[in-house]
Amino acid sequence: MKNLKFWILFLIFDLCALNFSYAAPCYGTRMPEKNKFFAGLQNYTIYKRDLENNNGKLRSLQDFVTASYGVFDWLSVDLKGGAGYINQHPENSGEVRYNTGFAGGDGFRVRLMDKKRIKTVFGFQHISVHPSSRDVAGVKNQAILDDWQASLLASYEFNFATPYIGTRWSRVDYIHKVDGDRKRVMSDLDKSVGLIVGIDVPLNKKIWLNLEGSFFDSSALAFGLNYAF
Repeated sequence: MKNLKFWILFLIFDLCALNFSYAAPCYGTRMPEKNKFFAGLQNYTIYKRDLENNNGKLRSLQDFVTASYGVFDWLSVDLKGGAGYINQHPENSGEVRYNTGFAGGDGFRVRLMDKKRIKTVFGFQHISVHPSSRDVAGVKNQAILDDWQASLLASYEFNFATPYIGTRWSRVDYIHKVDGDRKRVMSDLDKSVGLIVGIDVPLNKKIWLNLEGSFFDSSALAFGLNYAF
């Protein structure tokens, strides 16, 4: 019965990965104990995020070094730093591609329940991407991407993997400057709630892979390799 539950969840995740969309990183339900920390590498690719009021779509790729610290056994702080770029495609013109620049993020997770093999975790995460400016038709364009989300996840731990499922509310802001004139465009508010499906796969007692996907709010992929100190 336990194996059947796992394969059902894994099949759902696999079908979603092939046919629909992926998620921004929620980190899953594995958290460091008090005064312990995790470190890792993470890739986050946004394939498509719709903007409000017919302002087109966003794409972005980000690579991070991540760290999570256990303030308490039930509370962790998550930080990341790295680089990323933004591509913005307006409705009626060509895509504007910004070069790679600094990207960083922060957040926290709270363990709500830890009973035998079942865990539930609430999390809040934020990512900000600051690519280099570029000239479009002789006009200087600058951009910032702010990605916010709050999530609620539940997992079941098997000996060989820990699948999890949950939901999130998310919002992406595209801050656009043209010759110093600043405009903030939010993501489509009708596509703010997503379904999260993910899995942690241990390679040994200290190292594990994380793969995570979502539906409905965006099309993106998150993949991480983590180490527990």
